[in-house]
Amino acid sequence: MTALLLSIVISTGWAIVGGLCLLFVLLFLLAGVIGPVPQYSISCPDDLPANGSDGFLNVLESLVDARINRTGTLDVLTNGPSFYTAALDAMRSAQQSICLEAYVFQPSEIARLYIETMAERARAGVQVNLVLDAFGSWKTNTAFLKQLIDAGGRIERYNKIRWYNVSRVDNRTHRELLIVDGRIGFIGGAGVADQWWKGVGKSPRWRDTLVRVEGEAVTNLLATFAENWLTSHGELLCGPRYFPEIRCDNKIVAMIINSTPTPGGSTRARVLFQMLLASAQRTISITTPYFLPDKGLVQELCRAIERGVRLRILVPGRKSDHALTRSTSRGGYGPFLRAGAEVFEYRPSMIHAKILVVDGSWAVVGSTNFDNRSFGINDEVNMAVRDVDFAARLDRDMDHDLTESRRVSLADWEHRPLTERATELLGWIIERQQ
Repeated sequence: MTALLLSIVISTGWAIVGGLCLLFVLLFLLAGVIGPVPQYSISCPDDLPANGSDGFLNVLESLVDARINRTGTLDVLTNGPSFYTAALDAMRSAQQSICLEAYVFQPSEIARLYIETMAERARAGVQVNLVLDAFGSWKTNTAFLKQLIDAGGRIERYNKIRWYNVSRVDNRTHRELLIVDGRIGFIGGAGVADQWWKGVGKSPRWRDTLVRVEGEAVTNLLATFAENWLTSHGELLCGPRYFPEIRCDNKIVAMIINSTPTPGGSTRARVLFQMLLASAQRTISITTPYFLPDKGLVQELCRAIERGVRLRILVPGRKSDHALTRSTSRGGYGPFLRAGAEVFEYRPSMIHAKILVVDGSWAVVGSTNFDNRSFGINDEVNMAVRDVDFAARLDRDMDHDLTESRRVSLADWEHRPLTERATELLGWIIERQQ
């Protein structure tokens, strides 16, 4: 009888422990889905320096913890055939190092070209380092990478699932970076996959933008890569192979803002966007594949319209790669349309460019979407540039994209079908994960 009672007590104890563990896991998953989003507001919006002033630049530099680079050259590369060709040409010229960090690196024709090019350079003595997100690039197995590995290339998976990092499993590197010899960099939102190169099946090639960078900012791009290389490989990169002396005479103002989530969910990327939107006096142009602004951003954008700022928002149309995210996004158009914003949906293909232009002088390109994942969960990287010519170049691309887009009116939005409204509810429940 005593043994039976003891057995019952032990079994009950294990059941309680198991139940508590299951409850903990469920609470953890639930917090990831519907957890709070940080609230952002400017403490003294009326005293914010003009965004063309040195005062604003100094405030921004401090808040986003990023160095101001004063020299460099920037080339805007529109669509995959342009930016992949430029990237491959840069890698073929590599003499010291190739460093690539990607959320998306999928088995594909273009990825095979990358692997072949990097393997050839690795055999020539160039140090090749890759950081691939363990989730976003899960289809890319060792067999696909074997040619590069055999040539001496080093490949790491960012944030692989382990028992000791289960609380961080939601944190992904969403960065898309390529740095060659520490002198040439590429930044934007496009990964390495055929949807950007030539299209896949019946789906046309995605619309996207990358920027080729030379000058001081490349050092900061490499430093951003080095952060997650250290996390994944345990090695701190240094020396002239990665950080050569850089000289450039072309004057420009550019900052590289890398961000990773804090315990409270705030990020430097989110601070960057809040500050630039709050500073706008004339125009705001947003191109983004996923437009799910939090309450603070909705308020900031609507306040800008009240100041007389013209707001243009360009998002995917029916060819979006995430139907639920598009539905959730469309459900949130109301406040902007009522305030007077111009909302457009791109028709030819999925548009994946991530671009913000403010007052025709500030421009941001990088990996950050207008959504909670990018602003509070993922590792991201952006380049903020104060340069009229650079901003104008990006605005011209948007002007062209708008000729192939459909403008959404308030009447259209108010009469969207009930089937679409039904999916919006599910989208709002899991909005933090979209």
